[in-house]
Amino acid sequence: MTIQTISGRDILLTALKGGKVPRPAVCSANPTATYDLMEKVSSYWPEAIRNSGGMAKLAATAHTILGFDAVRVPFCQTIEAEVFGSVLREGGRVNVPSISRHRYKIGEPPTFPEDFLSKGRIPELLEAVKILKDTLGDGAAVIGGIVGPFSIAGNIVDVTELLVACMKEPDSMTPYLEVAEQAGTMLGKALIAAGADVICIEDMLASLDLISPTIFRNIAWPWEKKQIQQLQEVPTILHICGKVDPVIVDLVNTGVSALSLDIKVDIRAAKATLARVGKKVRLIGGIDCIRTLLQKRPEDVENEALNALDDGYDIIAPCCSIPPATPTENLLAMVRAVKESV
Repeated sequence: MTIQTISGRDILLTALKGGKVPRPAVCSANPTATYDLMEKVSSYWPEAIRNSGGMAKLAATAHTILGFDAVRVPFCQTIEAEVFGSVLREGGRVNVPSISRHRYKIGEPPTFPEDFLSKGRIPELLEAVKILKDTLGDGAAVIGGIVGPFSIAGNIVDVTELLVACMKEPDSMTPYLEVAEQAGTMLGKALIAAGADVICIEDMLASLDLISPTIFRNIAWPWEKKQIQQLQEVPTILHICGKVDPVIVDLVNTGVSALSLDIKVDIRAAKATLARVGKKVRLIGGIDCIRTLLQKRPEDVENEALNALDDGYDIIAPCCSIPPATPTENLLAMVRAVKESV
């Protein structure tokens, strides 16, 4: 199969499985919506956050306009928590929803919602995946996003309470992590059934910017591993913000297919560490979302993409969610640099 005939979907899926590809893959493991893309297809937040048709229409622009090898839904990290009963602060046309009031306090026994998959925005999300599969076919992979167990726990319990409990009463977190893992895993399986080619687990609050490596290994990691082991039907991506260098081997030991890394990570050192211990995983990222994609010129983006390839990234992508104000020409420059690198 030549580079002219192989689809972006096949390139990404082959890359995630460690196979040989005619060119590097380029995509975003994290949310992709920008204000300019909303304007181009007349699909705006918050309708595109809550409505399957608008969600799919906006998500598709990552491939149809930008040329990414994958599209990705949803656009926020509050879907699971909303079903549990956490109250959202709406973001309107400018922002994604955030948590304004958490459902539980530490010590209150959590309850897993009955008919979980039929509540909140979950049916719309699943329908958006089906629409994307129907409209894009094999042209681009569909990435279904779920929130990792530690972060769902931090969305249903106040984050400050969660962090204090991790240090003082770690066992008190178990009930919340248990239902959190169950929720994310159930949603992940439903996304696969709906047609998702890849599952991305975003466990933002498990960042070493917030917790120590010891807390990560003892509290967050076991639940991430349990979840990833249950989602092996498709390739999986794990994204955790911040400098995860001290736990890079632990992340690979979850059994994940690929790691989406923050720009803070020393990629060359990470690859050396993984080679030393004989661990293989695909590394995704290389492009600084704020300092480069949002604030610099297309030629700067192109140079950073080429440098990321030289540094050893397997799949070039923004290092986190794309800032909504990112210029389209900068995203096109990232794609162009990767596709013309061969």
